[in-house]
Amino acid sequence: MLEITNLRAGFRNIDVLRSISISVPSGSFIGLLGPNGAGKTTLMRSISGFTPIYGGDIHFKGKSLRGLSPEAIVDLGVIHVPQGRLLFPELTIGENLQLGGYRSAARGNFRKNREHVERYFPILRDRAHQLAGVLSGGEQQMLAIGRALMADPRLLILDEPSLGLAPRLIDEIFQVMKRINREDGVTVLVAEQNAVKVLEAVERAYVLENGSIVHVGTADALLHDRQIQSSYLGLG
Repeated sequence: MLEITNLRAGFRNIDVLRSISISVPSGSFIGLLGPNGAGKTTLMRSISGFTPIYGGDIHFKGKSLRGLSPEAIVDLGVIHVPQGRLLFPELTIGENLQLGGYRSAARGNFRKNREHVERYFPILRDRAHQLAGVLSGGEQQMLAIGRALMADPRLLILDEPSLGLAPRLIDEIFQVMKRINREDGVTVLVAEQNAVKVLEAVERAYVLENGSIVHVGTADALLHDRQIQSSYLGLG
């Protein structure tokens, strides 16, 4: 579904990403691991059309995303939940969800998608008239994911969804992501520093350091890799 080939991307002609190649098959749940500053957010923003691409290409369902606007990429069904959530704090939960359903392909399914989101996150139904800006960090992350689901994603990409959350809420968010992938058939790519949670959830993962892929493998293989255990799992 998503094929990234020899990608170079960055800012002001400075490469942050160098020769990145990643494959995300349709229906898969793929992880992107790496320390802060490794380039994970730059990669996510490159997929979504926010970061200039200097070399290589990104294809989604056979179509190149290079040079497309973020709006055009969203219209293809690539939906991005950014680091920091970027909600509209002065709008209510319900209004944020309504904006998520603005994509033309999703408008006809607004009611169904809204009910679907509220089954995953009942709090968004119960507090629909509350302003997003007064929600806790965990509630804001639920709303950010719910807003993305309102857009009928074909590919859902999430950047650091566990950032700043308590362990219980991290577990809940990852359980929902697994359900979105397995029950709804949505392809998911998640970038995270929390390697344990990612490798417990995904099928396959890539490890990014200093703008390059340094490890790739199945979740099980990476969990048992001594270098990964030492560097990312605190077991070495």
